[in-house]
Amino acid sequence: MTRSSKSKIPLSFGSDIFINCPFDTRYRRLFNAIVYTVHEMRFRPRCALEATNAGQIRLHKILDIIAECKYGIHDLSRTEIDTASGLPRFNMPLELGLDLGCKRYGQPYQQEKVLLILDIEQHRYQGFISDIAGQDIASHSNRVRDVIDVVREWLRPELDHRVVIIPSGDEIWRRYRRFLRALPEICTVRHWNRGRLGFLDYSAAAAAWITANPL
Repeated sequence: MTRSSKSKIPLSFGSDIFINCPFDTRYRRLFNAIVYTVHEMRFRPRCALEATNAGQIRLHKILDIIAECKYGIHDLSRTEIDTASGLPRFNMPLELGLDLGCKRYGQPYQQEKVLLILDIEQHRYQGFISDIAGQDIASHSNRVRDVIDVVREWLRPELDHRVVIIPSGDEIWRRYRRFLRALPEICTVRHWNRGRLGFLDYSAAAAAWITANPL
């Protein structure tokens, strides 16, 4: 890759959002709500789950996605000790660090990155990653309704209300529940297994439903 190609801004850079969060079953309800809200706010969610190239190192996949996204959502709420290993999980803080590094040392357009850091409680991070003191940390209290509000309020200044209709948090919550009720039928029509719905299919379903059900 030449220097000139490195500095070329990806076409979707200004609308792509990197989501860094746990991917386990316990977090899935928050993750799904974040993905839906990102679509509702006219942006495109991205995460490590979209990359399926087994020949590429996982960290390189993450770095590539981070480099291509102007926005990043980083949830640090899952830092407790794993019952199986007896060790904490540090993937989320690591990926936050990578995104902060890209913002600080990346190409000029990457230095315009906008990040949202989430946790269960607003100041809990001080006990395990105090170096990010000074960053605004938003609390979702492990509640779907709250995480929708937080993501909506974070993205609100990035949209021009003169061009798009910006739904309130209450409206997104209402529409999200409608989408969840419609999701089984969407999966049936598309011949998807609702119980094993992957990130790309779920994201596509959310985007299609929002388009078919405009505000």
